[in-house]
Amino acid sequence: MSAEHVLTWGDSSSRQSVEIRRELVASLVSVAGMVGRPVRQLDGSLIGRLYDFVVLAGPGHPPVVGYVVEIAKRRVWLHASDVAGLERGQLILQKAKFDFADVQRRFGEIQLFHDVVDHQLVDLHGVQVVRASDLYLGNVGDGWRLVGVDTSWSTFLRRALPGPRGWLPSPTRVLDWDGIHSLEVSEEKGVQLDAPNSHLKLLSPADIAELLSDLGRSERQELLDDLAPEDAADALELMSDEDAASLLGDASVERAAELLSEMEPDEAVDALREMDADDREELLSALGADDETDLRSLLSYDEDTAAGMMTSAMVVIPASGVVSDAVAALRAARGTPDEAEMAILVDADGVLVDDITALELLGEEGTRPLVELTGPPWPVTVQPDAPLRDVVDAMRDNMGASVVVVDADGRPLGRILADDLVDALGDDERRWPWQRLAGGAA
Repeated sequence: MSAEHVLTWGDSSSRQSVEIRRELVASLVSVAGMVGRPVRQLDGSLIGRLYDFVVLAGPGHPPVVGYVVEIAKRRVWLHASDVAGLERGQLILQKAKFDFADVQRRFGEIQLFHDVVDHQLVDLHGVQVVRASDLYLGNVGDGWRLVGVDTSWSTFLRRALPGPRGWLPSPTRVLDWDGIHSLEVSEEKGVQLDAPNSHLKLLSPADIAELLSDLGRSERQELLDDLAPEDAADALELMSDEDAASLLGDASVERAAELLSEMEPDEAVDALREMDADDREELLSALGADDETDLRSLLSYDEDTAAGMMTSAMVVIPASGVVSDAVAALRAARGTPDEAEMAILVDADGVLVDDITALELLGEEGTRPLVELTGPPWPVTVQPDAPLRDVVDAMRDNMGASVVVVDADGRPLGRILADDLVDALGDDERRWPWQRLAGGAA
């Protein structure tokens, strides 16, 4: 049996549509509908009630490996091979006698009804958060497998109906399980998102940020834990400072420190400012020495000043070098928080000389001295304590690209990019002051 990503039903009056629907429904088993249904021997005698289906986490459509059955007040394990079939809303056993074993949760096993139904899931194909109203099993030739998740409200209501109407499948909107972010289970962790998942790598940081914002508190932490550090950091940078701080606060100290070290320093500081002092101090102390020093320095500035909104991530090289030095430095910074399209040139005392873009380096001989490429227009600079209005004026003078924050001796401390300034202006100030004066749109 194969499954479409989304199965929906159109004109129910069509004879072909009705036949297809009946054929599909007949081939599916409703997980929610089967829970609590009878478990019987081949002679029809009642053994107990089905408590749950157990599948093994993995890619594609995971197989049913066993069943949890309630006998009196005891929950026991049945291997998939002990079951003759699922028919007429009941579980039929292969033989008359079994050595029932108490249930022990093992790594990688999922109890479908209690772990997944009515929980939030991530649909990676549709890039959305969904809630499972029911799960469907299909017999694909090698046994029962988890093939789909029903997200419809009508299916949720169907589960309350008495008799066969309550346990028969009623697919209206079914997502292929292969496109759902899979799960794994262990006694120590409970339900966790399965890592790695190749589908996640196809999502943009903006998509991941939106998913994290839509998920509940525990579910979004599971998704965050399953992401590669650099991908998680990129998504956190696109979230509100409050949401980023909340996610970091819910993570383990080690994981939060790892993510902070991958974030751009200014974005990391914005999130840290939203935490209470004790949590912030604990996270800072868990960072590597260089990252801790860098972030503490940024936190020491007033957030309404130039230094408070700058990023310390820069590529700084001696102006006495050659073109190949600048190219090598820019390449080395790729994929790190220091990644930039511009190198800052400084003299022997660390004083700002000029900045040079990657575009300006194109076509130049690697041995050409960098000093030969310096010249107007010179970088626009501001002092660390410059107020927001002065930064806006400086940004306007630099045609909205960036400004360099320098100390009293002219040594570069950081840069302010256009998006940093937008963040500083706040959600209610999405147009530049000179645009508002001119009546322009942002």
